[in-house]
Amino acid sequence: MNRRVAITGIGVVAPDALGRKPLWDLLSTGRTATRKISFFDPSPYRSQVAAECDFDPLREGLSQQQARRLDRAAQFAVVCARECVEDSGLEVAQLDPARLGVVVGSAVGCTMSLEAEYAVVSDGGRHWLVDDGYAVPHLFDYMVPSSIAAEVAREAGAEGPVSLVSTGCTSGLDAVGRAAELIREGSAEVMVAGATDAPISPITLACFDAIKATTPRNDEPSTASRPFDRSRNGFVLGEGAAVFVLEELSHARARGTRVYAEVAGFASRSNAFHMTGLRPDGREMAEAIRAALEQAGRSPTDIDYVNAHGSGTKQNDRHETAAFRTSLGEHAYRVPVSSIKSMIGHSLGAIGSLEIAACLLAMQHDLVPPTANLHEPDPECDLDYVPLVAREHRVDSVLSVGSGFGGFQSAMVLTTPEGGAA
Repeated sequence: MNRRVAITGIGVVAPDALGRKPLWDLLSTGRTATRKISFFDPSPYRSQVAAECDFDPLREGLSQQQARRLDRAAQFAVVCARECVEDSGLEVAQLDPARLGVVVGSAVGCTMSLEAEYAVVSDGGRHWLVDDGYAVPHLFDYMVPSSIAAEVAREAGAEGPVSLVSTGCTSGLDAVGRAAELIREGSAEVMVAGATDAPISPITLACFDAIKATTPRNDEPSTASRPFDRSRNGFVLGEGAAVFVLEELSHARARGTRVYAEVAGFASRSNAFHMTGLRPDGREMAEAIRAALEQAGRSPTDIDYVNAHGSGTKQNDRHETAAFRTSLGEHAYRVPVSSIKSMIGHSLGAIGSLEIAACLLAMQHDLVPPTANLHEPDPECDLDYVPLVAREHRVDSVLSVGSGFGGFQSAMVLTTPEGGAA
């Protein structure tokens, strides 16, 4: 069964960009959304900067009950689901609900609510034996991250396959890849899929401080995220979400809707090596890229743009540069590559879906977003990383990659369908 999968709707909550249009305005102009953390006093922490979303759940259309009940990550996902369904023009009420599914990716689930509730039930950490009588009645939902997917399913009226994917920082790519697989195999006709994370909390900062993964460049928040730059010293934590409508291509064309792109290929591999470490040769990422290209029926020279993981750590930047050289050969030196984490930070599980959104918009506008803050390229990262300024460039085929703690390496190929967008 040769089912082809189209993306027909985009919904976005991103730092300094609520919605797909504001996101593209930010990325295309090379603005950065990183700043000193405002959610709490960050002074006790080594890294005190982040890319925060200026998000008010009531202003974004959620009810007071939803605002009270849902964790911030779930709020992001529900708002994005509404936007992507509206963008797609999909009449959900006319669909067979058993043929409509949901896949949501998240690395850290309901972190903010869990931390806040622990502070309450333990009286600020003073009690080892906590009093659950002080907890909100929704605490169980916060402890089970699949509740986020259930909330999106409720919003969309989806009664088909519903699941949550949690594979660290590749969750956003993997969730969309899984949704595409469900359509290809015939388990669903339409999927609402993407990822969300709201990790900017004291516990997250403490964890990344411990392994020195985040940047201590606290006096320069707007320039703190520096992928592929010689002066980089860690990533900037972010938050956000992106959710999409995926449907069988023939279904999309039959209803005459716009098609942003086809999910032509997807693959994921594990390095089976180290929880946080990466082999310098990038072999596993290169294998994921090769497999995604093979599924898409594309050669390396067909790729017009590479959206890099580009976290801004030396280990990652050099690892994926090696992977691009291995998988793309000489074309790696000709194709533009960039990292949007330089502008919106690293939102852990959500970032892979936000990067898919950036790729779709780059294809729509034939413009490659830049790598902000790239003034002194690392000599070991010798590819075309599109420094500082966006570049006009024909974009029909895109490769987007992700690398996550646990050794996860994922790659997706997005293409303009033959015959162009519907």
